[in-house]
Amino acid sequence: MTFQVFIYALLTALATGLGALPFAFVKKFSKRWLGFANAVAAGLMLAASFSLIYEGIPLSAPRTLVGVVLGLVFILLSHHWIETRGGFDWGQMTKVDAKKALMIVLVMTAHSFAEGIGVGVSFGAGEAFGAFISLAIAVHNIPEGLAISLVLVPRGVSWVKAALWSIFSSLPQPLMAVPAYLFVETFKPFLPLGLGFAAGAMIWLVFAEILTDALEDTPSETVASTVTIAIVAMLAFQIFIAP
Repeated sequence: MTFQVFIYALLTALATGLGALPFAFVKKFSKRWLGFANAVAAGLMLAASFSLIYEGIPLSAPRTLVGVVLGLVFILLSHHWIETRGGFDWGQMTKVDAKKALMIVLVMTAHSFAEGIGVGVSFGAGEAFGAFISLAIAVHNIPEGLAISLVLVPRGVSWVKAALWSIFSSLPQPLMAVPAYLFVETFKPFLPLGLGFAAGAMIWLVFAEILTDALEDTPSETVASTVTIAIVAMLAFQIFIAP
């Protein structure tokens, strides 16, 4: 079973790379399309963030809420650290674009630790439940890969490299899933804290970076409508696919 846990978690990480696939078929997108794609990613990630909180509350409401605050503190400190650093060299990006890309990859990587623990702990309740949780996380990961790619590809990074960076951001999932499965009772108390942490960091990222980019390129009415529909789509998946 340990090997199966690792494979399922690895597949969730690889699913993040699917977010870069649209760029494999179209080399240049209009700003309006990029804004629309950012709005889709924002809606899906926002719904996923509140789903993480919803999953954590029954385990421990105080630890989940503390985790949300810690996620916010982490991203604010990370943002401050990145802003006060010197220049970053990332492909053809300007310093500002490189900092934005680094922030998004950093947040996605940090929250992947919680998702890896979630995969491992879920297999403690049986293979069927673990497989379902892995599928749900894999679906959540695709818009995260899209969000990373939306920052990298339009600024000169190839879609292949964007896919690799997306997968890299999710590598903590297979790394954490196996020990979480083997020592489920040890890791279980940390799960609500990790879920809240991931949610807090992603909520900030959605409003501070992704929606800001969307509103720069697309009318606010279109962005608001797209975000709403994306949230409904993610919630429908979680409601109707759940066992």
